[in-house]
Amino acid sequence: MVVKLLPLMRPRPLEAAFARRRGQTITTGQFLQDVAALAALLPSRRRVANLCQDRYRFAVGFAAALTLGQTTLLPPSEHPGQLAEVLGEDDEVYGLLDGEHPVPIPIFRYPASLCSTSETVPQILAEQIAALLYTSGSTGKPKAHPRSWGLLVASANAAADAFGADRLTGASLIGTVPHQHSYGLESLVMLALQHAMVLHAERPFYPGDIREQLACAPRPRILVTTPVHLRVLLAEDTPTPAADLVLCATAPLQVELATAAEAAFAAPVHEIYGCSEVGQIAERRTIETDVWRCLDGIALHEKAGAVWAGGASVDVEIPLADVVSLLDDQRFRLLGRGADVVNIAGKRSSLGYLNAQLNAIDGVVDGVFLLADEAAGHATARLVAFAVAPGTSANAILAGLRDRVDAAFLPRRLHLVDTLPRNALGKLTRDGMGRLLADASAK
Repeated sequence: MVVKLLPLMRPRPLEAAFARRRGQTITTGQFLQDVAALAALLPSRRRVANLCQDRYRFAVGFAAALTLGQTTLLPPSEHPGQLAEVLGEDDEVYGLLDGEHPVPIPIFRYPASLCSTSETVPQILAEQIAALLYTSGSTGKPKAHPRSWGLLVASANAAADAFGADRLTGASLIGTVPHQHSYGLESLVMLALQHAMVLHAERPFYPGDIREQLACAPRPRILVTTPVHLRVLLAEDTPTPAADLVLCATAPLQVELATAAEAAFAAPVHEIYGCSEVGQIAERRTIETDVWRCLDGIALHEKAGAVWAGGASVDVEIPLADVVSLLDDQRFRLLGRGADVVNIAGKRSSLGYLNAQLNAIDGVVDGVFLLADEAAGHATARLVAFAVAPGTSANAILAGLRDRVDAAFLPRRLHLVDTLPRNALGKLTRDGMGRLLADASAK
């Protein structure tokens, strides 16, 4: 049996920047010292739930666990109930925290200071299970999916090749997404490790924070974000600092929003299509094409009425949850989620399409369609819609919808709300949607 080892990070000078925190540079040498020091302190258990909020500390914890052969568990949220659901029965897991958060497992707190002189780049077994990633819970109970170190490296390299990372060496990586999610892990932490990019420890959330982080970051700079964050950011009438690349994932990005984002950032916007089960699968530049192209090592094929992802970069073939139209084994069009299809009065549409039309109406900052009666267990589907639209009336939004969708798909009720209960990835979970419907029904 051939044992394959892959380095924790690609070679770079020890004095080169690895991360920045509050404007201060953390060198590659310091990062390697911190990894060695933390590894010497961590408990001798098989799995660690890395819940560090500081992105640099998360990266140190992730790397230290790798050197010990520990698997990093990345829960879909930090809600105590969901943490108990996915971690509470595991006797071999402990939590790595850098703040106060109730978790139902033994806790190791990230030290205030670390001391080591080792600057050796660790070598990691390619077959080692580096991370256990969970589905977001948007369609039910979160499920865990293992990812080996070799596949994480291959995925990071394939994505970097697709958007031309060779021209962005040393780029500042600024992300609005959680690093505990597959997208954040692969597009922030893995790019920093494998492509000599500079990880920013902060996670900006509000538009002003995002603009400030971009303005302070040296160029080239990459923004890793979601359609929800882009929409809120661009809704404000404030100039946005330039970027050199914008990566977007977790939900379909509309061409109109992508076009506005490219103009605002003076940079190309690339979408990444993927899932927790496989990771990154394909990419496209949204304003140029509606066709997705698979990353190197990924191939798609039809089997048993579904489209499956396989190839050298996939441990086990996985059926996609989305409805896609295959052009060949490398190219496809995304038609929507299989669970999104809506049948009303003999007509078909999808929630994804309806959501896109709702969000395209002037004045709508955020909006979503839901199947109210179906969610309640009734046989007939009745659409309701929720919109965040300050200064816009429900009648104006409904008038806009009448110009965009068939009358069969107009919502029976349109609720104006201050905000939608999205999680850190901008997704509405099943629990969140249930609460939204229950609150609306009670009014």
